[in-house]
Amino acid sequence: MTADNFEHTLQAFQERSPFQPFTVVLISGRQFEVDHPRALVHREGVAIFVGPGGVPVVFDHEGVEAFIGDLAERPPG
Repeated sequence: MTADNFEHTLQAFQERSPFQPFTVVLISGRQFEVDHPRALVHREGVAIFVGPGGVPVVFDHEGVEAFIGDLAERPPG
């Protein structure tokens, strides 16, 4: 996945209103659910998610296989 696509996709999921959790699937097979929009920070193709209990997950555009969630419900604009 390109860094630009990674950024745009994360931003779209993060800004849904109301926010809906989404899943990140890594190439390694690991998966995790982003359960809160402010638990995620991303810039220039790298992201940090702070999961329940304060456990951080660092991932980048090269390690993501897919984002699972429905962006079709996002209002235009």
